[in-house]
Amino acid sequence: MNIIVLGGGLVGLPMAIDLATDKNFNVTLVDINKDKFNSLKSGSEIRTKVSDLSIKKNIREIVKNQDMVINAVPGFMGFETLKTIIEEKVDVVDIAFFPEDPFLLDDLAKENGVRAIVDCGVAPGMSNMFSGYIEEKLDELESLVIYVGGLPVDRTEPFQYKAPFSPIDVIEEYTRPARLVENGEIVIKEPLTESEHIEFPGVGTLEAFNSDGLRSLAYTIKGKNMKEKTLRYPGHLEKIVSLKEMGFFESEELDFNGEKISPRDMTARVLIPQWKFEDSDRDITVMRVIFEGIKGGKKIRYTYDLFDKFDTETMTHSMARTTGYTATVTARLLAEGLYIRKGISPPEFIGREKGCIEFVLNRLKEKGIEYREKEEYI
Repeated sequence: MNIIVLGGGLVGLPMAIDLATDKNFNVTLVDINKDKFNSLKSGSEIRTKVSDLSIKKNIREIVKNQDMVINAVPGFMGFETLKTIIEEKVDVVDIAFFPEDPFLLDDLAKENGVRAIVDCGVAPGMSNMFSGYIEEKLDELESLVIYVGGLPVDRTEPFQYKAPFSPIDVIEEYTRPARLVENGEIVIKEPLTESEHIEFPGVGTLEAFNSDGLRSLAYTIKGKNMKEKTLRYPGHLEKIVSLKEMGFFESEELDFNGEKISPRDMTARVLIPQWKFEDSDRDITVMRVIFEGIKGGKKIRYTYDLFDKFDTETMTHSMARTTGYTATVTARLLAEGLYIRKGISPPEFIGREKGCIEFVLNRLKEKGIEYREKEEYI
């Protein structure tokens, strides 16, 4: 099977390397920057191609002879890239996490007979799979809370943070209104609000705050109360709120000595050297997903916990492992024909299908990514 990864960044490169360990896949990695391929081992069977993926014609030429695509381009390019892939009638697993509604492409995907799995990372991604799986087990879902964060091991001031993806995408997370579900209705709240401190084994105290992470879950899962909160080290939130209140995240362009630039873009440029992940940086991923509901007339709680660390053997960042390997395992799920639904599928659709989540969890466990499940009547 010919499979191609679009985007050779922090997550795209490890995905290509992982897929290449499967003898059933002929893997190609594409990026505009040829330097992204430098870390590939000599003699690697991964084919590489330099191409500007912001040009639709290039995408068409690249994917037309492929059996499957992993879309790992930046978020601002994601929707149009996914649309082009679907137009070429190629199955796709997408981790671009673009802001547009993916279901706008549902009819197109169905007409072209394409299986398109979107938001297929850790959260959104595995959190969605658990949501679809648990909803099927419960008679009624009363609440869903997702806590998730990717964090550096070394807590360097002032932000105690490194970005596993572009700082502009992180700022987007900090400014996009947060959609939550309260009493069965979607409500909009300011991001960075309703902070709380929570203890996590192996990490200590982390601060959680509202973010727009429910995405498709707000519409596809019937829960009375649902929310997602981002995790950071205590102190990070205060600094981000200060920047936001002072206007550093505004998107309207201003004139700076004859150059038009928005405060948001300027802030991103300043933060890039401070937030950039270096090869030597170690990181962790922390996630907790809590479901409460009714089953057989009794109130029950399901909890899924993840604590993942930088892999010192393969020198792979945790966020690349937990996000990227979810996508590559899902690609294997499609390749083996275990999920056949055509159209746009967020991961909760996969969680509803018998045997699919077991396949994903078992394959992730083989890679050292293990989710701990707890079930208790309350």
